[in-house]
Amino acid sequence: MTDITSEPQFDNFFALFEQPVQFEISQSSLEQRLRLLQKRYHPDNVAKNQIDMVQAQLQSEKVSALINQAYQTLSAPDSRAGYLLDMADQAQNIEHSIADLDFLEDAMQMRMDLDDAIEDKDLSALQQLHPQITNRLANQSERFNNAYQNQDWQTAIDATQKLKFLVKLNADVTTGLDDVANSSHSDDDDLYV
Repeated sequence: MTDITSEPQFDNFFALFEQPVQFEISQSSLEQRLRLLQKRYHPDNVAKNQIDMVQAQLQSEKVSALINQAYQTLSAPDSRAGYLLDMADQAQNIEHSIADLDFLEDAMQMRMDLDDAIEDKDLSALQQLHPQITNRLANQSERFNNAYQNQDWQTAIDATQKLKFLVKLNADVTTGLDDVANSSHSDDDDLYV
């Protein structure tokens, strides 16, 4: 893992980050490899031994952008699932609408509850929603993993579509929790002015 003397493979994000081609990955290994790659391809490190400094700098920036794209793709479950489907030539229907009406009804209710909680700055409601969303994320992740391993592409695509919605919802609830917490702290600060 720590040997960075060999040339990384930039055409395969799993190989670039020395991860097995599978849904379950080690987040800590991913972050450790990110730090090694960023250090190796940092513009200051690449350019110092090059004759053409400008060209080396441009190449380093291009590689750094690719490293960041690969990290973002592998670190989120929805994009990692989509990337795995793309590698298996099964990603053509990922952007289609979700057809599961029960899921859509549940998702719409969670979205409305979340929007209401954010608007009302209701910390308690946000704290109740967060584990519900993370549980659904875990369930869809497991569903994708099983379908991917069994090459049940239709189920894997359906799980990926649902993961995309849930990842967005999870990001929004996390932001809402931070905003409400920060707003209550700023209200506390106002007491001391």
